[in-house]
Amino acid sequence: MAGHSKWANIQHRKGRQDEKRQRIWTRCVREIMVAARTGGGDAAANPRLRLAIEKAKAANMPADTIKRNIDKATGNLEGVNYEEIRYEGYGIGGAAIIVDTMTDNRVRTVADVRHAFSKYGGNMGTEGSVAFQFKHCGQLIFAPGTSEDRVMEVALEAGAEDVISDEEGAIEVLTAPGDFEAVKNALEAAGLVADMAEVTMRAENTIALTGEDAARMQKLLDVLEDLDDVQNVFHNAEIAE
Repeated sequence: MAGHSKWANIQHRKGRQDEKRQRIWTRCVREIMVAARTGGGDAAANPRLRLAIEKAKAANMPADTIKRNIDKATGNLEGVNYEEIRYEGYGIGGAAIIVDTMTDNRVRTVADVRHAFSKYGGNMGTEGSVAFQFKHCGQLIFAPGTSEDRVMEVALEAGAEDVISDEEGAIEVLTAPGDFEAVKNALEAAGLVADMAEVTMRAENTIALTGEDAARMQKLLDVLEDLDDVQNVFHNAEIAE
């Protein structure tokens, strides 16, 4: 199934994440602790914890740091309790934004998120105000030049929901959240390693922003992503360079 060109947007997002690599350990630690607290400290029986550990290892986090934070979350060591809170709102041009946070102080977090929205041209909405515009799913992105036939064959056999190619030849594999790990493993076993692979909130429709609107939207997103308690920011804007 063909889709709109998203490759440039994906590379742009990946580049900005790489620029903020120093922050990734903090976010990995929080994800490990929440995953372990909610699903137990045994990675073999906890898919969310397995993915969190995989991300931490990809960020070169030492194994003893990973274990220590699992122990904190499961009560073997004293630690901070984080709760997950989602905020929704609108950015420039009515673009939809979801902000996922992990915090030990919800009063501080909501104040920070609301301030960012109001100061940089957005509007914070109520629960459910934009979430319906996104789909919770597993997403794997392959660079242009990857064999679409081979990706489709392996992915669909492993339980993927859809395989989409864009105008530039990038390939997007979508899965149910619970099938993400199995599909990812099957693709990697076949020698197909995605440029990006995550369980995400994928926008069902996008809003194209250019010029000053694009710059203002990027500033709002940067400010939100830089907040200490923010884990992920999802949006439906296609931001022109």
